[in-house]
Amino acid sequence: MASETKTFPNFVGKPLIEVPRFISQANFLVGDFGKRALEEYKARVKLDYSGNKALNVLNYDGEKVTGSNLFAVVLMNQIVAEQGLRVATPADLENILKTKALSLNVTYEDSALVLRNTDKPNSYLAKVLYDQVKQRQPKIKTPIMIPLAGLELQTDQASPHGLSFKLGENASLIYAPILDKEGNFNSTDIDEQTGLPKNLGQGNRHHYKGNSDLNGVFLSGYLVLGSHRVDLDDSDGDGRVVVVSGQATQKNS
Repeated sequence: MASETKTFPNFVGKPLIEVPRFISQANFLVGDFGKRALEEYKARVKLDYSGNKALNVLNYDGEKVTGSNLFAVVLMNQIVAEQGLRVATPADLENILKTKALSLNVTYEDSALVLRNTDKPNSYLAKVLYDQVKQRQPKIKTPIMIPLAGLELQTDQASPHGLSFKLGENASLIYAPILDKEGNFNSTDIDEQTGLPKNLGQGNRHHYKGNSDLNGVFLSGYLVLGSHRVDLDDSDGDGRVVVVSGQATQKNS
């Protein structure tokens, strides 16, 4: 016979799966954080880079920071890194799409460079970067993808842009032959380590490849993957800088 009904205390058990200690977070540069990051960015552009026009591309619309190019994202990464954060890599962007953490359908996000050779039109920047890559990994083959989160920006009067890229201590050099191919792919067929398609052929997304020496890798509207960006300093209002927790953010208890 059942005893008199009483309310049970909450059951407290032990998880049967490994629960991650930290959970990564991602967002655009929005709100007070985005505004403060942009203030610091503009101050450094003025002080450290003499107002270089290739960097004067980010704006605050009252809610978020808009605009993006390869140089700007590298500089912003140097700023947010001081807060334990970093800009998104191609792998981060694909994870964001998978988890639907952010809507990336109508914006574009610069995430990496791809180095194919040292020909035109970005031959100077390509040569500077190629020499550094070969010093670090002499036997690596091209094309080489380098996420922007692993680069630093330096003033370079010999450069057409007055700037050049420097490999950071933890820069990832990724041999990426898929970037020399063009075709369709599916979001379910992504290399989680690189954020690049494993295969090209059929699918509802497309990759456009470049043929020149140094190109930008980006995710654009309709979730198109491009590795053909030639104008490294080009920017418009649809650009967004995505920031992720570099060391991951501790999960709330």
